Amino acid sequence: MRIAVTLALAFAVAVAPWAALAAPEGVIPVVPKPEAPQVFAGSNAKTKAAWQTRYTLGPNDVVSFAFYGRPELARPDVLIGPDGRVGYMQAQGIMASGLTIDELRETVTAELAKFYRRPRIIVTPVEFRSKKFYVLGKVVNKGAYTLERPITIIEAIAQAGGLETGLFQLNTVEMADLPRSFLIRNQQRVAVNFEKLFRNGDLSQNIFLEPDDYLYFPSSSANEIYVLGSVRSPGAQGLDMDASVLGAITLGGGFAERAYKQRVLVVRGGLENPKRFVVNLADVLAGKALDFRLEPRDIVYVSDQPWSRVEDLADMAATSFIQAMVTIWTGKSIGPVIKNPFVPTL
Repeated sequence: MRIAVTLALAFAVAVAPWAALAAPEGVIPVVPKPEAPQVFAGSNAKTKAAWQTRYTLGPNDVVSFAFYGRPELARPDVLIGPDGRVGYMQAQGIMASGLTIDELRETVTAELAKFYRRPRIIVTPVEFRSKKFYVLGKVVNKGAYTLERPITIIEAIAQAGGLETGLFQLNTVEMADLPRSFLIRNQQRVAVNFEKLFRNGDLSQNIFLEPDDYLYFPSSSANEIYVLGSVRSPGAQGLDMDASVLGAITLGGGFAERAYKQRVLVVRGGLENPKRFVVNLADVLAGKALDFRLEPRDIVYVSDQPWSRVEDLADMAATSFIQAMVTIWTGKSIGPVIKNPFVPTL
């Protein structure tokens, strides 16, 4: 339970700045996929990952301090606190988070120079714990993992025990919905095609992970749809045989006050190349058109204002889906401990 709460809170902190990004209102930007090393393992990479070129300390890292010529003043295994601060002798409350080992040594030395003549301080790293990545959803071992070295997506999933599998008609099948899986980095979705990576062996999708990356794999077996946007009770719904757009919106509590009721968008398929259907509910209600039949994992998105470009609205639907998936996961994993959504409303 403690790990789940920590993950959810960490995710909330990480995604909080989404609303301030320079993008269409309410849309998580999608950034191009970084160039992949074309290898399975990060240890085979010929160049350092970007975060390794300046390795900084953070909370829960462990360092040792020594005072040259004064062995009795040595302090082994000093933990950097949750607030990112560390103390050694008179140099207390030093902000170590964001500093390199050399920068921390210089800072502590400068502080102790107020009390000692020409101090020579030695700072030695003992254990790096602050750099983490997160693997959530339909993997065997969900949770936070320490990023100690360059690691690719494939290695990360291997550390998490692999994707969950199940039996369907006596055949082993993946439980993860690869087309709808996503990687969030710096409050942006990275354009990784997980279907190409895991089903086609396309190593161009096997990019390095960076600190605070979030990998999420929704369930492929969930017989549900997602009614999102300007409805009174957005979220996942069970799919029955006669599920339709109008029926789904009704089960979602009906339109919210600001809902644009004339045209509703249905998104079907993966996040990379989805199919999009525009449903004119005004015609449906007037008996001029048939209601639109839904399929498993369709996204029904209701805008709160008139729209003309399907592309813009599809991006907002994808954003709402990502938020819904994280909220559903935290709800199932944490239950009533924290009742408010962990992903902010954009």
